[in-house]
Amino acid sequence: MNLSLLNKNALIGGASAGIGRAIAIELAALGANVTLMARTESALQETITLLDTSQGQIHTYLMVDFSDSQGLLAVVTNLLERHPVHILVNNTGGPAGGPITEARGEAFLMTYHNHLICNQLLAQAVLPGMKSTNYGRIINIISTSVKEPLDGLGVSNTTRWAVAAWAKTWANEVGQFGITVNNVLPGFTRTGRLAEIVEKRAVTNSATKESIETQFKNQVPMRRFAEPSEVAAAVAFLASPAAAYITGINLPVDGGRTRSL
Repeated sequence: MNLSLLNKNALIGGASAGIGRAIAIELAALGANVTLMARTESALQETITLLDTSQGQIHTYLMVDFSDSQGLLAVVTNLLERHPVHILVNNTGGPAGGPITEARGEAFLMTYHNHLICNQLLAQAVLPGMKSTNYGRIINIISTSVKEPLDGLGVSNTTRWAVAAWAKTWANEVGQFGITVNNVLPGFTRTGRLAEIVEKRAVTNSATKESIETQFKNQVPMRRFAEPSEVAAAVAFLASPAAAYITGINLPVDGGRTRSL
C-alpha cells in the first residue's frame, strides 16, 4: 500500500493544537512538506518543532484568522506563488454550544463564514495547482452531527451539514482531475473543545466533570474518547495515493457512537 507523501505539500488549518496538530505530525511523518495555519505564532512555532524532517521535508507556518477571509486568501495566495498545494485540510474551531432556539442569527453567519466560506476560498485557491499536478486531496474535519445532530450544538449542527453538502458537490465536479474530496467526522476526541463542552455540561447540570465524561463514554461502544492521533491517521490515509478512488464520503472516527449507517 502506497502511503508515502514524499514531495507532497500539505496546507492544514487549525494546526497549532488538537486534531489539526496531530494531522500535521502524521502527514509530516509520511513525508509531506507541511504548512500550518492558525492565529497564535507561539503555538505554531511549537508545533513546527514536532514535525518530522528525516526525509528532507520543509515545514512552514502562516498566521491567519479565519474571521478575515480576504486576509486569509491573501496569505495563502502568496504561498501558492512559491509552490502548489497537493493536500488541503480544512479544519477550524467549532462555535460555542447552546440550544438552537436561543442562537442568534449572527452566530450562524460567523460560523458559516469561518467554515463554509473559508473552505470555498481555500479550495478554489489550491485547485489550479492540484489540476496541474494531477494530485489533489481536500479533506474537511467536520463532525458526526452530519449523520446525527448533537444535542446542544444547534449552530454547529446546521453548519456542518452545509459543509458536507458542499464537499459532496465538489467531489462530483473535481474527480475527473484526480482530486478527491472527503469529510472526516470525529466523535468524542480528547481535545480542548471537548474539555470545554464537558465543563459547560457539568456546570449546567450541577455535576462533576468526571460524571459527564462517564456519560459521554457510555455513549461510545468502545467506552473511551479518541486521541487526536487516531483522527489524524484516518486523514493521512485519505491524503495518500492509496485512497485515490475514495471520494465524496463521510468517514466517522467515533468508536462506533454513530448509530446510523
